[in-house]
Amino acid sequence: MKIRITDPSLDWKIFLKPELAGAEAYMDGKLIVEDGDAYSLLQLIFLNKGDFDNSAGQRFWYALSVTFRRYLQYNPLAKARRNAGHHYNTGNDFYRMWLDEDMQYSCAYFPTGQETLEEAQVLKKRHIAAKMGLAPGQKVLDIGCGWGGMALYLAAVADVEVTGVTLAEEQLKVARARAKAAGLEDRVKFELRDYREVTETYDRVVSVGMLEHVGINHLGEYFRKVNDVLKPDGVALIHSISSRTPPSTTGPFLRKYIFPGGYAPSVSESMTCVEHSGLWLLDSEIWRVHYAPTLMHWRQRFMARRDEAVAMYDERFARMWEFYLAACECAFRYGDSHVFQFQLGRDRAAMPLHRDYVAGAAAKLAAREAEAIPRINAATRTVFGEAADMPTPAAMAVYENS
Repeated sequence: MKIRITDPSLDWKIFLKPELAGAEAYMDGKLIVEDGDAYSLLQLIFLNKGDFDNSAGQRFWYALSVTFRRYLQYNPLAKARRNAGHHYNTGNDFYRMWLDEDMQYSCAYFPTGQETLEEAQVLKKRHIAAKMGLAPGQKVLDIGCGWGGMALYLAAVADVEVTGVTLAEEQLKVARARAKAAGLEDRVKFELRDYREVTETYDRVVSVGMLEHVGINHLGEYFRKVNDVLKPDGVALIHSISSRTPPSTTGPFLRKYIFPGGYAPSVSESMTCVEHSGLWLLDSEIWRVHYAPTLMHWRQRFMARRDEAVAMYDERFARMWEFYLAACECAFRYGDSHVFQFQLGRDRAAMPLHRDYVAGAAAKLAAREAEAIPRINAATRTVFGEAADMPTPAAMAVYENS
């Protein structure tokens, strides 16, 4: 691998701001990787991360970011809506290019490592549903429902009623259209609503990839809200990116360009908030490496259709997404990132005292998937068959205002 820098000023800019200036130089085409790609560059950085993190510029900006992290992660309702729109309103057709058939934008489950992305995403949904101990007719709240895949799966496979809440308007349109096309409108509804605005009570709460958008200032509020909306025997399954390290901060590239206001909380600070919420931690599970192959599949699929991303936006946007996907894959393959799943309840006896029930519940769900999943996927193809080929003007503005 060769690295060529075309702007002499980058010598001192990268010295002063290694993480952000380096990323922006790649985005701008001023840092060129020859005989390699963004992943090659980031793999090299992560394999030498100790030296990288100990550089003077990196130490300074990291310390400053940690000092002001509560300000950077302050997400009142209005700001949370803007932050959600920044990332998720990029354009549904863009995400459709490289996600799986169900448009799952969170860590898949690779128990053997040989699964396809589609198989691993089904296994993720099945595993989560099995751990929730669902019964037909129960009412489920899906916090941060995305394009509706988890909610549709639970309704069709587990025969429950689901309410999904999101702040991303583009995702909401697709989720509602998918529910209608799949004939599940009687069991699934999607709302443009913040989790803090939910007042109804539910038998179950599921939240996959949402906790990362809450912010350190609001973690306590989030877990108290989960407690408030659960019935006395209710159970919640919270799935989130995290890290094996103590509380930290979000890197400047991700914070500026990808997830403003976002932060993957450490296990310790999440658990501190759980302890003050009144909830029982019924079970916890750590997914150490599963996100690395998930991101690898996303990156490869994105690169296979990179020209379409350039046509939708521009070259800088495509280089930004190359960098983002490669950086995240390296973080899970070589860095400290992992995923946790907390199973929470208001009553310590809300779930069995052993994990044996999960395999049996998963087997029952698997038996019901043969009819449900093709139905949901057909609905998705119907929706996107009618979608525009290009992003909306609002989606273009999200990127242009970065």
